[in-house]
Amino acid sequence: MYKYLSFLCLCVALLGCSEEGAKQTADGQASADSLAQPMRVTEVMGIAIIEPNDRIVNLAAEQSGYIRSIQVKIGEVVKKNQVLLVLDGAVEAAQVAQASSKTATQQDVVSAARENLRLLEVKLNKAKADLQRNETLFAGKAITQQELDDSRAIIADLNQQMRVQEATIRQQQTRLGEIRADISYYQTLADKKLVRSPIDGTVLSIDARIGEFLDAQSTIGEFAPAGPVVALTEIDEMFASRIKLGQRAIIRAQGSTDIITSGVVVLASPYLRKKSLFADKAGDLEDRRVREVRVQIDDPSKVLLGARVECVIQVGNQ
Repeated sequence: MYKYLSFLCLCVALLGCSEEGAKQTADGQASADSLAQPMRVTEVMGIAIIEPNDRIVNLAAEQSGYIRSIQVKIGEVVKKNQVLLVLDGAVEAAQVAQASSKTATQQDVVSAARENLRLLEVKLNKAKADLQRNETLFAGKAITQQELDDSRAIIADLNQQMRVQEATIRQQQTRLGEIRADISYYQTLADKKLVRSPIDGTVLSIDARIGEFLDAQSTIGEFAPAGPVVALTEIDEMFASRIKLGQRAIIRAQGSTDIITSGVVVLASPYLRKKSLFADKAGDLEDRRVREVRVQIDDPSKVLLGARVECVIQVGNQ
């Protein structure tokens, strides 16, 4: 009886161990299966900055000078070539006036040279008529050989004078062209005293004051070209391949779930690069690459240029 009970207990223990082992095996298999399944990503978020599609540009003057007037205000929408700022151009205006005054004088010189040429032509025609008459008289032995030769010499001399006069006219015309080129050059310098809008757009800032001296190439403000507004963001390399053109995105304030506006992906860079938008340090050694992505905003009136926002791109079940 005792042996029978011992054998029964041993069977129960072995059965329990078998069930526990089977349970552990099942649990382990379930865990392995869950790890083997790919991660489902439906949204990819990046911190973005709101900018014009053609980026914000700096305005600068090509010439130096004192600022005489500012023709626009911050936030004003301007057209291409509209004057934004006027520099003192008294010297350039004087140069234009001086060169222009020489034009009339030089034109008179050219006109006088042409009149002299016409006078020589008249004399030449008369000399040719005299030569024909003298040849007739010489044939009738009415004049000497010397008189006939003198008539021919007069024609040769007049032909030479006409060639010299024609060269003089060309020289004076060239000088007139040089004066006109000087006028164009001085006028170009004068025009550069007017800082104009490079294209249609909006003046974002003006960092200049009337009376200040402005150095050439100095920045006088920032300008937003007209056109679409985009959210410029950088997506980490882990999710970069999931971004496709045409994907929808929502724009929201940082740290908030409130949607400001929406947009669509219009550009996805074909390569990965170092962080540039929001890197903490210029020499950041973190070995992570990002993909530049631009999302065109549906309603630009809902966002401010330069604002930092969250850009959530809908990538579907990838």
